[in-house]
Amino acid sequence: MAALPQAQQPPDDARPGLPRGARLGVDVGMARIGLAASDPDGLVATPVETVPRVLATPGKQGGSTGKQTGSQTGSQTGRQTGSQAGRSAQGTTADVARIVAEAAERFAAVVYVGLPRHLSGKEGAATADAREFAARLVVALAATGERAEVRLVDERMTTVSAHQALHAAGRKTKKHRSVIDQAAAVIILQSALDAERAKGERAGELVEVETVHDTHE
Repeated sequence: MAALPQAQQPPDDARPGLPRGARLGVDVGMARIGLAASDPDGLVATPVETVPRVLATPGKQGGSTGKQTGSQTGSQTGRQTGSQAGRSAQGTTADVARIVAEAAERFAAVVYVGLPRHLSGKEGAATADAREFAARLVVALAATGERAEVRLVDERMTTVSAHQALHAAGRKTKKHRSVIDQAAAVIILQSALDAERAKGERAGELVEVETVHDTHE
């Protein structure tokens, strides 16, 4: 069976200003989540696994508000409600918990989550879903003491590129479904690694979650 495609390794030069540490790449889908990881130097993205998606049912949490900030280009801050982002460690869904476990095992410095904007740059339902997932991931990482950052990176055309990469690797189209999410995660992560290398700083929007107290009964 043909091997899952792996990103091409860039020249081995240092990333100024960035500490060592593995990076994770996450492709959030409605049914499945693709997971990829890099080496500690952040040179090459490789596939890890496909994680079944668990769609969380928002409830009254009254605990946290998630916000995303554009650390590089002054992106606008996006806020999310406590019912979206404010989930306790006990309420963490299995898919989020799996990514947190992988981050802990690899001592990950950053988790890059793909942000599926429209080609026009506008955001839709899938974008909101990715933002909500990223915010829950921040909460879960903090609850377990992990210091990995969560950052959102543009993933327009990622799925198309993933299918093309699988074709190039000799994968039959009917077998794409089992690995397409991993391939997309590899592309998301490698794009972020390439951006790190080019700019000497983390890629994308930093996701932060600030804790607030609900004053209403």
